[in-house]
Amino acid sequence: MEEKQRTYEIRTGCDRGLCHTAVGRQDRQLNSYDWLSDVPGNNANGDTQSLAVATDLVEVQFKNTRKGYYHNVNHLPLKKGDIVAVEASPGHDIGVVTLTGRLVNLQVKKANLKSEDDIKRIYRLARQVDMDKYREAKAREHETMIESREIAVGLGLQMKIGDVEYQGDGQKAIFYYIADERVDFRQLIKDLAAAFHVRIEMKQIGARQEAGRIGGTGPCGRELCCATWMKSFSSVSTAAARFQDISLNPQKLAGMCAKLKCCLNYEVDDYIEHGRKLPSREVVLQTQDSDYYYFKADILAGLVTYSTDRRTAANLETITGERAKEIVEMNRRGEKPVDLQPDDRPRQENGPVDLLAGDSITRFDKAKKKKKKKQKAAPSDKTENNEQPKPQPKTDTQEKEDRKQPKADKPQKAPRPNRPPKANKEQKAPNTPNTSENE
Repeated sequence: MEEKQRTYEIRTGCDRGLCHTAVGRQDRQLNSYDWLSDVPGNNANGDTQSLAVATDLVEVQFKNTRKGYYHNVNHLPLKKGDIVAVEASPGHDIGVVTLTGRLVNLQVKKANLKSEDDIKRIYRLARQVDMDKYREAKAREHETMIESREIAVGLGLQMKIGDVEYQGDGQKAIFYYIADERVDFRQLIKDLAAAFHVRIEMKQIGARQEAGRIGGTGPCGRELCCATWMKSFSSVSTAAARFQDISLNPQKLAGMCAKLKCCLNYEVDDYIEHGRKLPSREVVLQTQDSDYYYFKADILAGLVTYSTDRRTAANLETITGERAKEIVEMNRRGEKPVDLQPDDRPRQENGPVDLLAGDSITRFDKAKKKKKKKQKAAPSDKTENNEQPKPQPKTDTQEKEDRKQPKADKPQKAPRPNRPPKANKEQKAPNTPNTSENE
């Protein structure tokens, strides 16, 4: 048994649940992982004994998110990534195998292919001649698109041709166009058939498909979902934004295609389910102090914030949805609690403590060195060298103040001992005449 399992792993390239045949060459937008590829008996692969268990349906990918489902009537050993020639009307087309085995039945149900006539056959693996015609037809697509746009403008049609896809044998061309209104393109088909000498098929696409074909980066910073993995689009309404308490700003709700973002539908079911656990917005909670009105809510966390003012944020109180419903039931019975907070609410000491609450956010920053200005030192009685400070010149105001002071204030020097006092200069000799009086 172990030898058979090892032989199967070597033949299929699968080992310990990791199978490279589950992932083949295909566009990311159309990628489908074949998680049953390493299960024995999943694929027929030309083995008639396993046809009773597996299916002969094969999924084939073409351009512009187009996929088709075909019967492997010749029991070819197909695997993911093989290039095959399939039946078309008229002629044949070239595509890449993206899925085989039992999972194809689920994909067929998803595509709503109820009629057996919609499922055609696989002719063969692509040959070199088929690939040459295929590359030649693909090389004409860009020039055909530019010329067809000029023809549509000449006819005055309100439409835009976004892309052109040639069939693998070059006998047919599919024109993808965008139009807001109904367009009469009967004359356009005649002009295109006369210009390119192929069978014409017009296929209308929406703005979402056009954005996915062009690609780009969304406001979330990631590549567009429609350009990576989405191929089926559902309608999006503003009700999804209301359930999630998102601002109804058209610039924020619109995507790159100018339509509402597809991601608005991703979590709306969770918001609706959690929103049922919260009371209505119109309910007013009555307490002994005042009435509280709905202000905002954190739906996923189950918290509701109430305000004492209907229009502005005043005395905000945040409680759980269960507590809000409890107060509503008390108000219906005619009872009013003291406040919105429950009596058995946990104390603040038991809550989480921020260990860095008192620290500054700049505690690790290097302090900038401030340049200190050199200031002149104030005069002091003693210097470092025990030298007397030099006297500073007096200003005019200081000299005037010194003159105004009476002479009695000035200290007089005591006479030296053992010396007779000097005669006063104001005493004059008796024989000297007073010249000032005579004059």
